[in-house]
Amino acid sequence: MQLSVIILNYNVRYFLEQCLRSVQKALQGIDGEIIVVDNNSADDSCAMVRENFPGVTLIENNYNAGFPKGNNIGVQAAKGKYICILNPDTVIAEDTFAKVMEFAGQQQTPGITGIKMIDGGGHFLPESKRGVPTPWVAFTKIAGLGKMFSQSQFFNKYYACHLKKNNSGKVDILAGAFMFMERDLYLSVGGFDEGCFMYSDDIDLSYTVLKEGRDNYYFSGSSIIHYKGESTVRDGEYMSRFRQAMQFFYKKHFRSSPFFDVFMKSGALFFALVKKNKKVPGIVPDEYLLFSADEMLKEKLEEISQKKVIRLGEYRQNMLFSHKEAGSPKIEVVFDSALLDYCDIIAIMEQHANDGYTFKIKPGGCNYIIGSNNSNDRGEVILL
Repeated sequence: MQLSVIILNYNVRYFLEQCLRSVQKALQGIDGEIIVVDNNSADDSCAMVRENFPGVTLIENNYNAGFPKGNNIGVQAAKGKYICILNPDTVIAEDTFAKVMEFAGQQQTPGITGIKMIDGGGHFLPESKRGVPTPWVAFTKIAGLGKMFSQSQFFNKYYACHLKKNNSGKVDILAGAFMFMERDLYLSVGGFDEGCFMYSDDIDLSYTVLKEGRDNYYFSGSSIIHYKGESTVRDGEYMSRFRQAMQFFYKKHFRSSPFFDVFMKSGALFFALVKKNKKVPGIVPDEYLLFSADEMLKEKLEEISQKKVIRLGEYRQNMLFSHKEAGSPKIEVVFDSALLDYCDIIAIMEQHANDGYTFKIKPGGCNYIIGSNNSNDRGEVILL
């Protein structure tokens, strides 16, 4: 078997279903399997998988085992030469696995391969590629200096700014939302460290692979959606967990240093002073633009939303134009995946990320519309 896709789920039933449908499409033509490990979800995630995806291997934990152990359980059950650790709040393009597998196979000493990720608004997620979080690099991250000086290699090493988002190449650290690697390599380094703090598990595994003499790669030749949402709300608890994660990583791989804690505490104070944790206001659309061949879907969305819905039965290049002028109605674009491939949907979202639209997807065969407006948005599911 070529590829095992491991998806760790916890209480995101609708995002998981959309993810599984996209993964099934991306595995066409590949000898692969899908393994869902559920960490004792209280929703009907497991029932949905059993009913809608009988070919998926479902492992049901009777407690929340956490991210590292949950994924380790999935990899132990995997049969593929390669594995892909994948978040349930992702959407995969039809060409993603084939392209990543080809790219990784061309490298001399492949470690982990990551992917270009965008959020639910089509914006590039900088954590798609990262550098080793030394004390200075971690300080610039927690203090927000990397965001202020995003093009500076001095202040923005955390997000590996030496490599542009549309260029593939070597990086140090990759995101746990998408990690592609040989199963034997994963097992040989011990997989995810089950003693890791939250936010350090993917950093730890990436760096451990580097220490084995392998090279980690960021691949820009395909894009996926990673909604993120609730897991990345920038509040005081997030900053505390991030600081603990960096302390864990630094003590494990380097050495204990009083300067490290000073750096991190200073960064947290600076973070508070610039009020980086302000909430992002929600966006309520004034009307919808629906790309679908289904007239009944248009009527249903109008009934539920009580808003104007314009349906277009095809998509042509440049149908969407900039819509950011003051006073313009807020338009939400809804893509029916029965009309457009995920590859096309993702490309359109990237192209129009800064044109004033919000985006949602109607997964084929599902009775809901789903998405989020940015990486801090907890996401929305509209049941039809």
